[in-house]
Amino acid sequence: MAADLDDDGEQTVSINEYLETIYAVGQNVTSFLFILKEADLVLGGDEGDECTYSKGYMKRQAIFSCLTCTPEGNAGICTACCLSCHDGHEVLELWTKRNFRCDCGNSKFREFSCKLSPNKDVENVENSYNHNFKGLYCTCNRPYPDPDLQEQEEMIQCCMCEDWFHEEHISLGSPNEIPRDEEGEPLYEDFICKACSAVCSFLTLYPKTIRATGKQPVASVATGKDKSVLEDIPPKDEPGKLDNDVCSDTVQNNLVADMNHDSESDDKKFVVGESSQSNDSSSLSQSIANSNGTCILGVDWMAASSDSESRPLFLSKNWRDVLCRCDKCLDMYKQKHICYLLDKEDSIAEYEKNAKQKREEKLQKREGAELNFFNNLGHIEKMEILNGIADFKDEFRSFLGSVDPSKAITAADVNQIFENLKNKRRRV
Repeated sequence: MAADLDDDGEQTVSINEYLETIYAVGQNVTSFLFILKEADLVLGGDEGDECTYSKGYMKRQAIFSCLTCTPEGNAGICTACCLSCHDGHEVLELWTKRNFRCDCGNSKFREFSCKLSPNKDVENVENSYNHNFKGLYCTCNRPYPDPDLQEQEEMIQCCMCEDWFHEEHISLGSPNEIPRDEEGEPLYEDFICKACSAVCSFLTLYPKTIRATGKQPVASVATGKDKSVLEDIPPKDEPGKLDNDVCSDTVQNNLVADMNHDSESDDKKFVVGESSQSNDSSSLSQSIANSNGTCILGVDWMAASSDSESRPLFLSKNWRDVLCRCDKCLDMYKQKHICYLLDKEDSIAEYEKNAKQKREEKLQKREGAELNFFNNLGHIEKMEILNGIADFKDEFRSFLGSVDPSKAITAADVNQIFENLKNKRRRV
């Protein structure tokens, strides 16, 4: 029996219990590695060894809020500062934020100074903050996890305001209206909440294929010669105003160059809640990125989309590729401060794709270093290592095959394995 003591007072364990423990440890390690992998995607491959302040307003990065230092929830810190400057503090993980610069140690932290980058501006005027920085989410203004709930509810993030919403609070008749497949996986690429949908009511002028319903559609496009984009106009939303979003002139100019897939703007990105799916199909953008005076919509979008009540939107794959890029629409995006919707690098899919690429590069570099170490060894040293590994596998396999599964394993048994290995090496 596990945890029993033998005659010498030594703790023992049966072989079955040992193997079950090894299996359980393996499962836990697998789960732990999966968590690390997911966390690495959130961090965007950031090593967390230096403050990101010197990089300016980053398109997207992982951001944290320290309630110990800024209980008002009016400041955000980068990964490195979270680890180095705020260790032991009450810190909230905010997933990622667009167009954000690390606040650690600025005037909002009063006497507190950043250990990694102490020379910072008094305030980052382009940063935007919402109630997430206080640990509150959704229209219900509740924390997550919610201490009043035994089972936490699923939440979805709006790709515009970047707030998180409970499925029951996104102004749908039922959560069942959320586009999902038979296994419950989301079929949409991005979600826009009811409040933000008023800002982009022009989306209702595009074909219904731009919105995800049931089976995942791929957004179709129409060129300047084909006005079929207006043949099937769904109900429209009211125009509105979106706070906390900035669109720079640099971004507006780069939108025209998006056809060449060379977007280098410093504008913001968006994040989705439950449906971060990478989409490598970018051929559509070349046919619909109108940079001339011909508008794909072909109508006065302001007059045509101002009659109906706003409602949440679930958008299908490639929806951003469909957006018109004529001069008139570019001006409209700038006026509404939503130029980031045209930036391919704004999507969570691109953010995670870059994170995966960084991780793979790190692994290749690490594996390369290990391989170089091995290759730099002499032939004898290499054979010693390989033979040692093979001998240990054989000895351990022999041990497992020779013992009774119900027999207790003691420290003496383990020591005997290594003693046998030593004796074998001596005979050689």
